Amino acid sequence: MRILGIDPGTGILGFGIIEYERGKIQLVDAGVIRTPVKEDDAIRLQTIYDELTDIIAETKPQQMSVEKLFFSRNVTTAMTVAQARGVVLLCGMQAQLEIFEYTPMQIKQAVTGYGRADKKQMQEMVRVLLQLKEIPRPDDAADALAAAITQSMNSR
Repeated sequence: MRILGIDPGTGILGFGIIEYERGKIQLVDAGVIRTPVKEDDAIRLQTIYDELTDIIAETKPQQMSVEKLFFSRNVTTAMTVAQARGVVLLCGMQAQLEIFEYTPMQIKQAVTGYGRADKKQMQEMVRVLLQLKEIPRPDDAADALAAAITQSMNSR
């Protein structure tokens, strides 16, 4: 089973693809989609759509795991991230992927065993679980891999 994890964002959207088979996970690809801050929102969303559609076509995942939004302060940021998240969900639906959504706490719980783990603990566990020499960079890619790993653990 190939799983695409997404850490939604408008300026930087993290993606991570893993292969899950018989209880073992392996890194396929990870990275980010970047859009310029000063660009019009519609153009930024089109860039996310185009690049994510290409990633899905190239890597052929069967499932998508997307981090749910959690914002308590900045409403403007929450709205732009929600727009990017909508584009992500549309890409997944158009590719006929099974889509799963997890809160940040659910992802932390699945990956580290502790729902309030910090970013460094999460990144280190992603490195360990994928048997990598280094923590995946940038952080958004590691977060996306954590979302994919969460789905692999929930599909067992």
